Amino acid sequence: MAPRVGIAGYGLAGRYFHAPLLSGAGFEVAAVLTNNPERIANAKSDYPNTKVVSSLEELLNSKLDLLVVASTNDAHATQAKAGLRAGIPVVVDKPMGRTLKETKEIIDVAKEVGVPVTTYFNRKWDSDALTVKKVIAEGVLGEIFRLESRFEVFKPKLKPDSWREKQSAAEGGGNLLDLQPHLISTALDWFGPADLISASVRSIRGASDDDIVLVLKHHNGVDSYLSASAVMGSAGPRIRLVGNLATLIIQDLDPQESLLKSGGKPENGKWAQSTKSQAFIHKGTDITSYPTLDGNYTQFYMLVKAALNGGAWPVSTDEALAVAKIIDQAREISFR
Repeated sequence: MAPRVGIAGYGLAGRYFHAPLLSGAGFEVAAVLTNNPERIANAKSDYPNTKVVSSLEELLNSKLDLLVVASTNDAHATQAKAGLRAGIPVVVDKPMGRTLKETKEIIDVAKEVGVPVTTYFNRKWDSDALTVKKVIAEGVLGEIFRLESRFEVFKPKLKPDSWREKQSAAEGGGNLLDLQPHLISTALDWFGPADLISASVRSIRGASDDDIVLVLKHHNGVDSYLSASAVMGSAGPRIRLVGNLATLIIQDLDPQESLLKSGGKPENGKWAQSTKSQAFIHKGTDITSYPTLDGNYTQFYMLVKAALNGGAWPVSTDEALAVAKIIDQAREISFR
């Protein structure tokens, strides 16, 4: 039998970044929690056999093998802790908690009741992330000393209906909590532990923070420059990875996000079509194509399914804590 999953929240995250991947990894979407009439209709249309409920209590009483918390950031801790106390393993969409304290509280409950929790750092399974690990293993860049990793777009006007753009940091809004967890988690995955040495967290459009640059110094000597901006009229490459023999450039994201937002669904643990980014090795004016790997977010939930049967969880609680610590420090440094 397919493991039964309940999803708390059916907005962008729940509908497009969790439900299709869960289905593609062999889970049954058994129940969805939402009170929004449009999202209720979407859930019933997408999964006709799924029960749509209006309370967390109903969701937790739906005989679940897994709870996915895909609600607004201010509800993550409450819902995750309730799921854990109900004996249900939990996946929390990033960020696990809005602060290091809140993240620790969730993990402490998991330890107290002996029920596992993980967080959704899906960008570890982007084509660019998998390709960077391949490049590192092959040593084609020589001694790597700098990473530049970006999520930069140009959206000078605020979206009137976006809680992420309107809510304060304390409420859970802003790009430091939305995009930097991806940039930080992948940098730590590639180059190991790091200290935050510089941070600029600011609001350009007058709402939540929308232009953030962090600089990490990894213990292995690599410096990571991480930029998340909604007001960048000329976005830099998604990845620039610099070694003493060559530089790797990956200009754009792989197509997975676009596929999901257009209703695409992976099947049997993978995508039917190519999900590769394009990458190039630069040596001054000498530029050559570099073979990339297919991205596959479904792998996250394939690993979750294996973890429910005793395997390792795809993102450890130590990873979640390391990212939350850097985010807290970024606010402290930037607002001194």
